[in-house]
Amino acid sequence: MDVMSSAAPFRQDGSTIGDVCIVVPLYNEAPVIGGVIAQLRKHFAHVVCVDDGSHDGSGAIAARAGARVLRHPVNLGQGAALQTGISYARDISGIAYLVTFDADGQHRIEDVLGMLELARASDLAIVFGSRFLDNRTKAGWAKRIVLKTAVWVTNKTTGLRLSDAHNGLRVIRADAARKVNLVQDRMAHATEIVLQLSRTRLPWGEYPVEVLYTEYSRAKGQSLWNSINILVDLLIR
Repeated sequence: MDVMSSAAPFRQDGSTIGDVCIVVPLYNEAPVIGGVIAQLRKHFAHVVCVDDGSHDGSGAIAARAGARVLRHPVNLGQGAALQTGISYARDISGIAYLVTFDADGQHRIEDVLGMLELARASDLAIVFGSRFLDNRTKAGWAKRIVLKTAVWVTNKTTGLRLSDAHNGLRVIRADAARKVNLVQDRMAHATEIVLQLSRTRLPWGEYPVEVLYTEYSRAKGQSLWNSINILVDLLIR
């Protein structure tokens, strides 16, 4: 694993939140990653981006925008990238919470701030973002069916009762993060992380979030194919 430093050191001047680390798995998101990181850095001192073998310069763009970039020489899968980022982030001095955040611009920083507020105020170790607690997220019918099926499978497997089991936006307190050791490298990691967090028996909650299905993400074909991949991985693994 290579480490690429950001253009400037992490800011600790009080203008950003210093006890939270944002973990961003990254693979070939050059058109949007600079903006995603720049927006995160307005609020958070620690943004760790794991470049999972990108070949479009995404890692360098993320570093210029202010992220600390860890690099996999080859593509290992989102689960592997997430574990690399979590392992790195939980060793940063003073970190109380980790946040997993997608690189493609579908997550909202306002939701991260709300989830962190809930975690602190209610002493929750895990807060899962859910796009199904309100009607703001405009998912297509096919994606909604696939995701609801994945929720059913995940809840049966983990014993939790989540409304959205495969949302990449999560707040994880440091003590819970130390229990995460993902071995599923592809889409099945989303069920695996829920299972591992459930086994901590630490308090958890859900928070309503809006997932933005942009023209960019739809053009990449992520909306439906990622959902189908989730089900395939669940069945195979």
